[in-house]
Amino acid sequence: MQFILVAFASLLASALTLYSGFGLGTLLLPVFALFFPVNVAVAATAIVHGANNIFKIAVVGQHADRALVLRFGLPAIMAAFLGAAALGYVSNLGEVLRYTLGSRIAVITPVKLIMGILMLVFALFELLPRLRALGFERKYLFLGGVLSGFFGGFSGHQGALRSAFLAKVGVSTEAFVGTNAVIGFLVDMARIVTYAATFILARAGSPIAPDQWPLIVTGILSAFAGVMIGRRFLHQITMKTVQTLTGILLLGIGVALGAGII
Repeated sequence: MQFILVAFASLLASALTLYSGFGLGTLLLPVFALFFPVNVAVAATAIVHGANNIFKIAVVGQHADRALVLRFGLPAIMAAFLGAAALGYVSNLGEVLRYTLGSRIAVITPVKLIMGILMLVFALFELLPRLRALGFERKYLFLGGVLSGFFGGFSGHQGALRSAFLAKVGVSTEAFVGTNAVIGFLVDMARIVTYAATFILARAGSPIAPDQWPLIVTGILSAFAGVMIGRRFLHQITMKTVQTLTGILLLGIGVALGAGII
């Protein structure tokens, strides 16, 4: 069942995110969090996200705007290291609260609480019309890179902010998609390296057990399939639909995660 759920979520999210520039990480992270500890779920999502961005670069990377990649991507990479390091620190903090919900024991930890709050905030960006239409001028590209990079490193939620900054800087759809893919890949590489270093220093080993890799590989292959499907059919789905679906899932999982239920 877990393989079916991960495969479906990865394929659907990858298809939806091809043109929106965000969605795979925000949709896949909650699914991985059902089966892995939250910090491991973030790392697993980063691996799938990074592999998917490599595939997207191969498909649409030639359209990337190099100036945007430099002005937005470089500060995003530096901030991603800080965000990933912050996740490693928060992950080692103790429990905040433990309580019983029916027959289930719910445990609230700092990382679950912070991740839940972040998901609720980003859900508002997808569901509220005023925030959904948010856009920024080119002079704010550096700030946008820092913000999206930090949250990309900390929780994987880089795409929504990145798209908000890049959507209204006067580039074509092809350049927008290609630039998003290149910057997303660079941030993913920064956070994956930082996660690996943090976990190795803290635990003297990989945070991902051998029996967890098949689930991650399932997510990667399904994401590849989603890119090809999305490339062919996504024009029939409106951005409003993509944002609404993402926002609803973020809202529900954010509440459950922050309450310690998952």
